[in-house]
Amino acid sequence: MNKNTKIMSFCIILIVIFAFFTFCNFGTKYKTYAYHTTAKSVCVMEKTTGRILYSKNENEVLPMASLTKIITAIVVIENNDNLERVFEIPKEATGIEGSSIYLKTGEKYTILELLYGLMLRSGNDSAIALAIATSGSLEKFMELANKFCIDHGLLSTRLTSPHGLDNANHYTSAENLAKISCYALKNAVFAKIVSTQIYNVPANETHEARVFKNKNRLLGKFDGATGIKTGYTEDAGRCFVGSAKRNGMEVVCVLLNCNPMFEDCSLILDEVFDEYHMTELLSEYQTEKIKVSGASVSYVDVALHGGFSYPLKATEMSDIHMQKSLPDRIDAPICANQLVGQFEIYFKNDLIFSQNFYTIKGVSSNAFSASLKKIIEAF
Repeated sequence: MNKNTKIMSFCIILIVIFAFFTFCNFGTKYKTYAYHTTAKSVCVMEKTTGRILYSKNENEVLPMASLTKIITAIVVIENNDNLERVFEIPKEATGIEGSSIYLKTGEKYTILELLYGLMLRSGNDSAIALAIATSGSLEKFMELANKFCIDHGLLSTRLTSPHGLDNANHYTSAENLAKISCYALKNAVFAKIVSTQIYNVPANETHEARVFKNKNRLLGKFDGATGIKTGYTEDAGRCFVGSAKRNGMEVVCVLLNCNPMFEDCSLILDEVFDEYHMTELLSEYQTEKIKVSGASVSYVDVALHGGFSYPLKATEMSDIHMQKSLPDRIDAPICANQLVGQFEIYFKNDLIFSQNFYTIKGVSSNAFSASLKKIIEAF
């Protein structure tokens, strides 16, 4: 093999290697995500920003079975100052059809223990007990729960019970459920309950020790799983709200009427975590300087007091636009924490973040000192 042939062969090998890696990188950069699911309705939402990362018929009004208990749980938690309060089970909370923790009249449990029975074992009897314990009657609790839904913008949601057994006037949408699940996960008590795999209830004078095992099969098996709730009725089909956290991003996935609910949820969450990443767009404490008139100092420091991150695809950074509104100069005197401007972040044409600039320290005016100096010089 002569020298020219060797050089040509070497060049061909380099071209092949370059083409191979170019093809691989192209495939990675432009990977498409299928999000295949048999669910009738789906909504996947990032917890802190509420951005919808994937959806399908998310606004369709549907029955949601025991996913109702997500709303029941957060309403109970927010309306009971003492979750260790002991409640005696009334007759109305026993013998409820469907899933049950088999409460008996006269048994005594804390509100917290009943919440674990509600969310881990999906106890319909626990739902009734908690409703009565919270509001004094089932009717008053339903008024409270429906007002809660309205107050939180769940305009496609209506509840007739705290457990979710089939009723034509009991419904929600996947988008509404995703929204309220994200809200509920921000409550530390709720988040701890729904992420618990096994909860032990100690014995007391009214009942033996009990063990509640979570029906959520993602916990302990799916990487980063944090909750939340399973559900099933004949009308609603199999329903599930799954949540998971990876690399600082927590995501909620709502599936309504989905037979392979655990399998589909796992696949969707894996794809979402692969496609989206929590991206810091604003640091925690960003400062700027503004010129000052009428003071002994030339500048005053102003700051934004909180950072901001947003779930983005790798190709979406070019869709982020930042807008800063600050005056070129301000006049003394200036107070500490004085509002002086605004900072906004847009994703495409949508405002996704807004925060005010405030002064860090006050600045005194030197107008009196300057006037006094001129008077003295005149004499």
